[in-house]
Amino acid sequence: MDSSLPSLRRDLAPLIQGCFRAGKDRQGFRLVHYSIQRRHLHLIVEARDARALSRGLQGLSIRLAKRINCALGRTGRVFVDRYFGRILRNPRQVRNTLCYVLNNIRRHTERRENVRIARGWVDELSSGAWFDGWRDRPSEPPRSPPTAEPAESPVAPPHTWLLRIGWRRHGLIPVDEVPGRS
Repeated sequence: MDSSLPSLRRDLAPLIQGCFRAGKDRQGFRLVHYSIQRRHLHLIVEARDARALSRGLQGLSIRLAKRINCALGRTGRVFVDRYFGRILRNPRQVRNTLCYVLNNIRRHTERRENVRIARGWVDELSSGAWFDGWRDRPSEPPRSPPTAEPAESPVAPPHTWLLRIGWRRHGLIPVDEVPGRS
C-alpha cells in the first residue's frame, strides 16, 4: 500500500468492508475470509481457475483503489505491490491459514505491542463474526443499528471441500489462539 495513505484499520475499514460486500462473489471468484491490517489486507479466496483469480483480485483492487481515492480526494496508485498468493492444498494448511487470517491482529498486538487482548474477543475488522468454525464461541453476525437486523456479510460462503469441511479434521479454532505461537 502507498505509505502516504492513512491506516486501513483505523481510517478506511468501513469503506473496505463495503467494497468486500459489493465484490465478494463475482464470475468464479469468491472472497471467503479477510482481515484488515494497518497497511495491508489478508484475504482467503476461492477461484474457478487462475484467470478468475487474477480477474477477481484485479477487480477487487480497482474497486478498493477507486473508493479509497475518492474518499481521500486523491488520485494515483493505492496498492503499490502485487498480491502474494499461495494455493492451499491440504486441510492442515487451510486450518492454519484460517487461524492466521482471522486472529492476525491478536498475533501482532500481543507480539509487537505487548498487550493482551481480552479473551473471547473477535476482530471486528475481520470476517471472524461470520466464521462458523470457532471452537468456543457461537458465530453470530453483527447487528446493524438501528434496525437490529444482521449486517450483510462481506464474505461469500466457501464452495470447496477444504474450506467447508476438510480443515475441521484438525480441530475447530479457539477464538483466543494466537497464530504462529508454539
